Amino acid sequence: MIARRTLLAGAAGAAAVACLPAAAAARRPIGLQLYTLRELFAKDPVKTLEQVAAIGYREVEFGGGGYDAMDPVMLRKALDRLGLKAPSIHVGYDALLNQFGRQVTLAKTLGADTVVLPYMTEEHRTGPGWRAALPNIGRFAAELKEAGLGFAYHNHDFEFTLKPDGVSLFDRLLKETDPAVVKIELDLFWAARAGENVAALIDRLAGRLYAYHVKDMRADRSMAAVGQGTIDFAALFRRKGSAGVRHFYVENDQAPAPYLPDVTTSFQTLRALRF
Repeated sequence: MIARRTLLAGAAGAAAVACLPAAAAARRPIGLQLYTLRELFAKDPVKTLEQVAAIGYREVEFGGGGYDAMDPVMLRKALDRLGLKAPSIHVGYDALLNQFGRQVTLAKTLGADTVVLPYMTEEHRTGPGWRAALPNIGRFAAELKEAGLGFAYHNHDFEFTLKPDGVSLFDRLLKETDPAVVKIELDLFWAARAGENVAALIDRLAGRLYAYHVKDMRADRSMAAVGQGTIDFAALFRRKGSAGVRHFYVENDQAPAPYLPDVTTSFQTLRALRF
């Protein structure tokens, strides 16, 4: 468990923002993984983006909510109007395998420069399944580079805890893919929940980290808004390995309805955090 540092949240966090020097407050961009608001987004994507922008977010990462079945031109117009950017999108393994060209077009239409593989289903989590998937993951990354896009892999906990042949799936991924093109979008909650020493992991991944997914973990190991759990984000963000991280995406897979207060708390906490 990572030691907790007192974080500013809620109204206190919002008040503290006004007192911070501009450089400290805006040191790193704070984004939102839209999967957190998937139910709202599926019902009214434009209104949801408007609400996200009103909180203060200036970056979003598309994922879930059926975004890939929506009109990407409509979504891009909404982003541009609201001053939002979408540096990356989540695209599933099967979609990359079977509809690669469509995903490239989707990413570019939305203004993304990176495609993130967000999840691997059960059939890939065995030794043979993982061995079969890794060459495809490497190929996705290489072909995305040729198309002018980056690639990153987003972890959950199973990559660390499952160890066919005595080696974790995560370590196999690192060893058997090209670090120049297969980057990591490190989900700090899931790494911590898997029992990893997250600070040491960050340093081990130095130079390979693309982005962080930022969500907190309570003492009972449940998911929480940033500032409502035990993770010392300031200490993690000060690690040498964090220097190359390009994006900080708030995410809470289990945010309670009505969802927006949860992501507001996370934004205010991160905005006020000094590191």
